[in-house]
Amino acid sequence: VQLQASGGGLVQAGGSLRLSCGASGRTFSAYDVGWFRQATGKEREFVAAISWGTGSTYYADSVKGRFTISRDNAKNTVYLQMNSLKPEDTAVYYCAADPPRPRLGVLSDEYHYWGRGTLVTVSS
Repeated sequence: VQLQASGGGLVQAGGSLRLSCGASGRTFSAYDVGWFRQATGKEREFVAAISWGTGSTYYADSVKGRFTISRDNAKNTVYLQMNSLKPEDTAVYYCAADPPRPRLGVLSDEYHYWGRGTLVTVSS
């Protein structure tokens, strides 16, 4: 499956952005999908994930209550709605996918398919 993240940009602190992760090649609905981010000079970190079947979700503590992950299987797309953005949310955001597992993956190594990232810049 090929993934492509989009929707990044420049936003002021407190603002919102919605990222999209589009898929092609295979039915996206059969995969768990995660969002990760990597700030300059830092390790890639988990942001949020959504399961393929039940649509259950899991969030990093740093974004809980501000970000919402959702999916539209008919459109082969997963979204990350980001509200109340902070300067520390500045990073390149990546979406990733992997066949479903008993629990949602939170580590980069748990996802085999990755898209090119999209840059989110939050100004103070």
